Amino acid sequence: MTENKGSQKYREAGVDIDKGNAFVDGIKSIVASTQQRGVLNEVGGFASFYAIDKNAYTNPVLVSSTDGVGTKLAVAIRCNRHDTIGIDLVAMCVNDIIVSGAKPLYFLDYFAVGQLDQEMGTDVVKGIAEGCRQARCALVGGETAEMPGLYQDKDYDLAGFVTGIVDRDEIIDGSIIRVGNKIIGLASNGLHSNGFSLVRKICFDDLGLSVDDNIEHLGTTLGEELLRPTRIYVQAILNVVKHFKINGMVHNTGGGFYDNTPRVLPQGCKAVINKSTWPVPPIFSFLAEKGGVDETEMYRTFNMGIGFMLIVEERSLNDIMQQLTALGETPYYIGDILPGGDGAPSVELID
Repeated sequence: MTENKGSQKYREAGVDIDKGNAFVDGIKSIVASTQQRGVLNEVGGFASFYAIDKNAYTNPVLVSSTDGVGTKLAVAIRCNRHDTIGIDLVAMCVNDIIVSGAKPLYFLDYFAVGQLDQEMGTDVVKGIAEGCRQARCALVGGETAEMPGLYQDKDYDLAGFVTGIVDRDEIIDGSIIRVGNKIIGLASNGLHSNGFSLVRKICFDDLGLSVDDNIEHLGTTLGEELLRPTRIYVQAILNVVKHFKINGMVHNTGGGFYDNTPRVLPQGCKAVINKSTWPVPPIFSFLAEKGGVDETEMYRTFNMGIGFMLIVEERSLNDIMQQLTALGETPYYIGDILPGGDGAPSVELID
């Protein structure tokens, strides 16, 4: 009787242990759809185990990253649509580690809510599982936390954690980037998962729009446009890395071109990017015009239609672009690496 009374009191405080257990049981089949060789246990234990294939790597190095999806979550809540935000979560993590040439192995998530809605939670996990399938990594576990009083109504938060692997001698860190290298940009799906505090201010606070409003400029509803999932570049990038020498890569996320590109450039190099070499998706011109955002801030806040960049040698430029096209990506030759003087690495955007 004591245990039942305790459980009832905890439920009255806003946390339902039985509901949490039922949720975990309900998502086991979804999680299982992402499993692969190397995963040694099922969801539900205290920890997850993954065995590295020792025959596949000479000097293996584990590569880890963690990220979230920011206030894009607030848009998912407004739309009451939760089956794609998990794709964004996976994308933000796996796209970061493939910059180094690493193959994602396994993924974990942290899902915090005020009160657990099992249908909503299941949709979130479905999105995470879909992202893992696209990235060909295993969803091996996670944490679902009910925290009444900290999260209100339908609010929730997500964080993701990925571990990948790469041979030490094959790590791509940008150190061999040289003047004369070429920059390939891969098309994004739109906003991806960055700048949503500004997006929400412009669309909802300043313009008073609803997620159900059809926006002629966009050719769809505002909600559909804003919730387009972040593109996962894993399979295309790993395929290209296997067949071509890649000198450096950039995941174009928060901070846009100005903050992300210099992170991989060596001293004495400047990336000169020609803005006229790719079509900018209409969501960006909509935000710039309606929000009165100047061009420099747009290119520092958003990806502007380029979600990922590769820095390659000139002689392999065309072959790599052809391979990327064959793999379903839309590549553009967007710029060059030029001398940058004695200062820190920099970026210059030209028309």
